Amino acid sequence: MGRVSQAQAEENRRRVVETASRLFREQGTHVSVADLMKASGLTHGGFYKQFASKEALIDEATTHAFDELTQLHEGGLERHAGRRDAARRELMDTYLSVEHRDGAADGCPVAALVTDMAREPGDREARRVYAEGVGDFAEWLASDGQDGIARLCTMVGALVLARATEGYPISEEILTGARAALSAVD
Repeated sequence: MGRVSQAQAEENRRRVVETASRLFREQGTHVSVADLMKASGLTHGGFYKQFASKEALIDEATTHAFDELTQLHEGGLERHAGRRDAARRELMDTYLSVEHRDGAADGCPVAALVTDMAREPGDREARRVYAEGVGDFAEWLASDGQDGIARLCTMVGALVLARATEGYPISEEILTGARAALSAVD
């Protein structure tokens, strides 16, 4: 088989990063390189032409996931004509929804990657990106007199618990209770 063009190689790399970002959020960073490449529609051998290691891919996929989160925040501001309170309210309601609970692959990297990042060494790029992303998200959630960290902890904690109890009535109760608690302080 011949060599791929530089443009095709860049497209393959983009596809692997996007696929890894989704799979890591859905299944965790323990997903094998072979499974990841298969999901990307590429061969296992092609991985090492694109990435120095799986850790390098985890770094890049984590960055990609947080870039998507930033785009989500910006999109909310656009939809609400720059009214941050309305965009924040929409985000909190969407975040604490059954659809988000059930859609980890396309969901928030803060909640989806929390246990994986807790196990990463502190000097890893993915861990740095994660910590900065958590801070940025908390800052985005803050408003006059309301702590963004407390909101973020409520949202992420509720989502993680709802995912862990999915299939049981308490799962939706957790989401409903968290939405009510956040509404009460707005």
